[in-house]
Amino acid sequence: MKTSYSTNKRKADEAFSLFIRTRDAQPYQGRAFKCISCGKVLPIEKADNGHYVNRQHMSLRYSELNCNTQCRSCNRFDEGNQQGYRKGLIEKIGEEKVELLEAMKYQTNKLSAFELGELAKYYRKKTKEFEYQIK
Repeated sequence: MKTSYSTNKRKADEAFSLFIRTRDAQPYQGRAFKCISCGKVLPIEKADNGHYVNRQHMSLRYSELNCNTQCRSCNRFDEGNQQGYRKGLIEKIGEEKVELLEAMKYQTNKLSAFELGELAKYYRKKTKEFEYQIK
């Protein structure tokens, strides 16, 4: 049975988001994370996958450089705390890569339903590998 584009996009979003949160919880044995924007260390249950360049830009929606764990306050209620996010991202990956991300948002990237499905499988597998390392 063929899966729809919207279903595969939702599955890819869920798998990718879980991967980002799991990846960023590694220094805390999977129990906590540090918000890229405000620097607070909080329990992993309070984590969101925050996009530096808004996820409406498909060219960066699934970019591991563009996405980092944010606290829900910064991500949901402070419009992503973009100023803090940019500062934290420069500390993490450097200013050149941040500027590259900012330029890449203008690229066009249309993924097919199949590609989104494969992306979901890939990130579920990567998440399991991180979870295995914690145990």
